[in-house]
Amino acid sequence: MRRIGEPWAPGRPYRDRRGAYVLALREGRLLAVWQEDELQLPGGGIDPGESPIRALHREVREETGWLIADPRRLTAFQRYAWLWDYGYWARKVQSVYMARAVRRLGPPSEPGHVPVWLSPDEAARALHVEGDREMVRLARRQGLI
Repeated sequence: MRRIGEPWAPGRPYRDRRGAYVLALREGRLLAVWQEDELQLPGGGIDPGESPIRALHREVREETGWLIADPRRLTAFQRYAWLWDYGYWARKVQSVYMARAVRRLGPPSEPGHVPVWLSPDEAARALHVEGDREMVRLARRQGLI
């Protein structure tokens, strides 16, 4: 699996953390989330016993307040990162989906999360995670956005 970002560092006690993330489109714009001074794709960790699609819907709703439809898997990548909210080093395996943002259900239920709409060009430049930016570029190369 392709790695994007920092390489594995010998001696760090990495834990595997699977996650599902989305390029959610509406009227040619991508849904992102502003959290802790970072602009990110909506998504997050897959809980034990949870399917990636179920996690994707849950995370998008919690972080943005939006409902998505028709998720289709685009690709996956791995990255090594410090998970500040969990307090450990992780090898994150991020499955990335394409979907339609269909309706705002209300405000995000997770504190400190703010939904933001970006053009694909803005997203390819402004998203904090290198892999997120690369996923936008991949979707553009494939004619999906």
